[in-house]
Amino acid sequence: MGEENKVTLHGMWISPYVNRVQLALKVKGIPYEYVEEDLSNKSSLLLKYNPIHKKVPVLVHNGKPISESFVILEYIDETWKNEPRLLPEDPYERSRVRFWASYIQQVTECMLKVLKGEGQDDALEEFLEKLNALEDGIKNSSLGMDTNIQGRNMGLLDIMIVVTLGGYKVQEQVFGVKILDPDKTPLLCSWLTSLIELPIVKEYAPPHDKVVSFLHFLKDVVFKTPRN
Repeated sequence: MGEENKVTLHGMWISPYVNRVQLALKVKGIPYEYVEEDLSNKSSLLLKYNPIHKKVPVLVHNGKPISESFVILEYIDETWKNEPRLLPEDPYERSRVRFWASYIQQVTECMLKVLKGEGQDDALEEFLEKLNALEDGIKNSSLGMDTNIQGRNMGLLDIMIVVTLGGYKVQEQVFGVKILDPDKTPLLCSWLTSLIELPIVKEYAPPHDKVVSFLHFLKDVVFKTPRN
């Protein structure tokens, strides 16, 4: 890769925000260097590139850092205009996709509350309500896209949903909470299943045993540690 178009991604392997960016780079066919960050001992480069939040992901393109996963995803699509595009060209359709991408981010945050056990009943109820809203969005075609992946390329919402919910089975196994029910959200589950089976998605997915071990660490140590 020439220095004039060098792409480096600073991330952490289990972060859904980093995984969104990694998958988008793969979908767009953009070569990049990956730097794994130890978030308990942040590198000087990470602190230099993201001095405000000091978090991953950070994409560095030609020496210029971009942070925040949403911002990075749009930057990727606007900078590399080759197919496949992550967002539609039409401004109205783009606005619909942006809306639902933001909504899926809310699903991500709500699911984290469920896994942490924060206000368990209320958090779970809110989470299930959001999944039902997604199901309705698929049913009435308000997502601004066809959720049938056959015959088309992955877009922004595909990336968002498979990163957010793609590991639901192992999360259910470790945390003992029901995340998805095909009887209640059949269209959402069908969409997710078709995405999980894609070779490009299987390629980016971390090893199952490594994920199980990390989730047990979160459940048994991190989420039980009192906060000041």
